[in-house]
Amino acid sequence: MTLPSSPDSTRPSADRRLELLEAWLQGHAARYALDLATLAPASSDASFRRYFRLAGKAPEGENLGNLIAVDAPPPEKCREFVQVAGLLDAAGVHVPRVLEVDFEAGFMLVTDLGTDSYLGALSAAQNAGDSRTCRTLMRDALDALIRWQLTSREDVLPPFDEAFLRREMELLPEWFIGRHLGREIDESTRALLDRTFALLIASARAQPQVFMLRDFMPRNLMVASAPNPVNPGVLDFQDAVYGPITYDVASLLRDAFLSWDEEFELDCFVYYWERAKKAGLPVDPDFGEFYRQLEWMGLQRHIKVLGLFCRINYRDSKPHYMQDLPRFIGYARKVAERYAPLRGFARLLDELEGRANEIGYTF
Repeated sequence: MTLPSSPDSTRPSADRRLELLEAWLQGHAARYALDLATLAPASSDASFRRYFRLAGKAPEGENLGNLIAVDAPPPEKCREFVQVAGLLDAAGVHVPRVLEVDFEAGFMLVTDLGTDSYLGALSAAQNAGDSRTCRTLMRDALDALIRWQLTSREDVLPPFDEAFLRREMELLPEWFIGRHLGREIDESTRALLDRTFALLIASARAQPQVFMLRDFMPRNLMVASAPNPVNPGVLDFQDAVYGPITYDVASLLRDAFLSWDEEFELDCFVYYWERAKKAGLPVDPDFGEFYRQLEWMGLQRHIKVLGLFCRINYRDSKPHYMQDLPRFIGYARKVAERYAPLRGFARLLDELEGRANEIGYTF
């Protein structure tokens, strides 16, 4: 759930879900002083969820400025959102407060974390050469992640197990190689993919397992403001699972919308590793091995994203994610070239890029 400033509020002529949402909000209008005339789109995301901003206040009289109405048509994860919001709040992480929810209809009313995203703040600071602001924001995010991970326990969130890991990576051959590039998966390619996937799964499963947000990235983090100055505000957490300890660190620094130089990355990785150790999290005591685990975990995610963005484009008609394929190709190639067991996958990426050029596609 990412909530930048509101775009054009024009609605489709027949938006039955929006009509139902408005009727549901009307039932809560008195309690929260909702001004339905201010209802306007706040954001959408890669799923079928939509977010609307409107004026209101909490029942105890707290002036919240705005609230967020969420349209999450079943089977979108309202129950999971509420559950994980509670877990994050208990861990001392700044998240939206759930005011009202209708699980069957797929509607929620939550507090608004504002419009100042980490993505915008980091991009501006990066463009201005303001490394201090970038470092401060990232360290705040890593500290929040550590607080979240420290509350981890088994059998609370779904396991990010072998089947889950493999299912994510299979998006690459199906949607990126097959659908996007139109290339048949021959026996040699399938064998190479299987070997690579097995290595990455084994590495992920060998790591300590903790609470994992999966989409812990600047687009889903908000710069906090008064009355809650705790950075960051965290959104889009309904897909949280129990999985490898390095996953969220990798997703934060190797993002779809921002890239960092290696020096800044390493500074952040070392900061997390040292703080996590001091807090008692079971990170590998050898930084070199921790870094390898993080890179291989990141590669698993890059493979997933390459397929996922193509699926979102071809299946869901959301093409704007395709422009970020080159960044993930670059991330994946850099990791695969660095480690001998993965170099066969690096060569496959080179072949696929050649195939793209041959048929006129660009990454």
